[in-house]
Amino acid sequence: MDVTRRDLLALMGTAGTLSLSASGDAQTPAASAPDAASVVERNDAAVRTLLETQLTDPASPNRGCVPDQFGLHPAGSASGVAETLAASFVHPQSAFHHDRVLLDRIRLAAGFLERAQSPQGNIDLLTTNFNSPPDTGFVVHNAATAAAIGRLHGAEEIARTLQPFLMRAGAGMAEGGVHTPNHRWVIGSALAQINELFPDPRLVRRIDEWLAEGVDIDRDGQFTERSTLTYNVVTDRALLVMAAKLKRPELLEPVRQNLRALLYLLHADGEVVTEISRRQDQYTRGNTNGYWFPLTYLAVVDRDGQFAALARQAEGGARLSTLLEYRELSQPLPAEAPLPADFERSLPEIGLARIRRGPLSATLVLGGSSRFFALRYGDAVIEGVRFAAAFFGKGQFVPDNAQQRGSTYVLKQALEAPYYQPLAQKVTSENWAATRGQRRHSEICRLEQSAEISEAPTGFRIRIRAEGTTGVPVAVEIGLRDGGTLQGVRGVKASPGTWVLPGGTGAIYRAGSNQIRFGPGAAAHEYVQVRGAEPPLPGERVYITGYTPFDRTLGFECT
Repeated sequence: MDVTRRDLLALMGTAGTLSLSASGDAQTPAASAPDAASVVERNDAAVRTLLETQLTDPASPNRGCVPDQFGLHPAGSASGVAETLAASFVHPQSAFHHDRVLLDRIRLAAGFLERAQSPQGNIDLLTTNFNSPPDTGFVVHNAATAAAIGRLHGAEEIARTLQPFLMRAGAGMAEGGVHTPNHRWVIGSALAQINELFPDPRLVRRIDEWLAEGVDIDRDGQFTERSTLTYNVVTDRALLVMAAKLKRPELLEPVRQNLRALLYLLHADGEVVTEISRRQDQYTRGNTNGYWFPLTYLAVVDRDGQFAALARQAEGGARLSTLLEYRELSQPLPAEAPLPADFERSLPEIGLARIRRGPLSATLVLGGSSRFFALRYGDAVIEGVRFAAAFFGKGQFVPDNAQQRGSTYVLKQALEAPYYQPLAQKVTSENWAATRGQRRHSEICRLEQSAEISEAPTGFRIRIRAEGTTGVPVAVEIGLRDGGTLQGVRGVKASPGTWVLPGGTGAIYRAGSNQIRFGPGAAAHEYVQVRGAEPPLPGERVYITGYTPFDRTLGFECT
């Protein structure tokens, strides 16, 4: 069972709901809450797995952790053990309620955490970061949650068991640095958790030093990393925790802004738009489950019906430990309000336009990415449309200019490729590159490429042009999500899963009960992976090919 930090981020929704009062009695769940028995059992199932996989050999220096699939022994696994076991231990409906075996296993986990600490109090993320304050913060989130729910629900011994690790970790994070923008808030929230348990003014001073930089959210409601599946979730949670633990409600405002933006970054089935991410979740698939905590908290605090509707969709991300710690999450949600489902919304700060027409959902990336257009209609998903010209190894179309002209989005790119004349000086292997800028240019070749995207009655039209230098091979790529069927295309022998769309015809892509027709085609050549193009998109790919001057208007009809 791999429970490194990054996997823990992806597994934020593995535990269930239903909180307890401070006296340890179960509260009546709100009508909108998930079934109590099932969510407690979900946490209990995780406990059973951890009891089987946690190392317990007294002779092992790694006792207390859970090894990952690589045979590494991550500290994050031990903090996950503590959190999950603590939740079942204190919950009266759990099969493990007050089972002393769980306390013994939490002690093993705490011992491993202490042995894993550096002299400064930090832990290692064995896959990449060492003596790492931010990775210590991720581990502290789980361990401090275990301590907090133990204290809240009559199991103070859990807090005492984890106290040595937490206090040393706090000292390390109170002085340590960061790598990425979200790390500031990860550390800040971890320090806030420790300070609530074991007050120390040094921890609050360090939080204030990070907060003095200001929260990094733009006018489109995105944090610096724009990571809609991972680090937006991390940052929202961290700011919420600091707001609650430090009693600073102003820190909830950027969380609200980010969740408002999320409303317009959802497809009809609840899948999240990831094209804008600057992190490893770009182009990956996922839902809103990771946002359950901030959505539910703010739905209750703000009495916000849209957040309530989205929180209901995200209930699969509810964690038993979080419910046990934050009483607001057990309050009834307000009446749900409709989520945006018919809109055209421009997000200029991040260079994105989103268009929803019920089940039809389109994403236009206006700069910085070769995948400038993505479309889905129900189950039929076009993951990306892009094109490239075989122009001196740099002809992949990535817009460097974008404008909206009426209802049409116009994306442009200008390329230039010269040859170089001789210099009247000695040129060596060491200074060849440096001398290129000094040379006179000749035989200059130029290429202007553009894509014009406009909405049609049942879909979209895209006009693709490449002109300037003549006779340059061009390949338009349409990437399709696996699981559908294709009609009207011809296979490329040299590349399985690759198709060309013959001239004069259109293709039909079907998935489930939905289909997208696109075309007309053109297959002047089968040089589909032109030199300088990015690697092919995953899944099946359909190409439309030609030579410059190239001018094709493609229709995408959703039926």
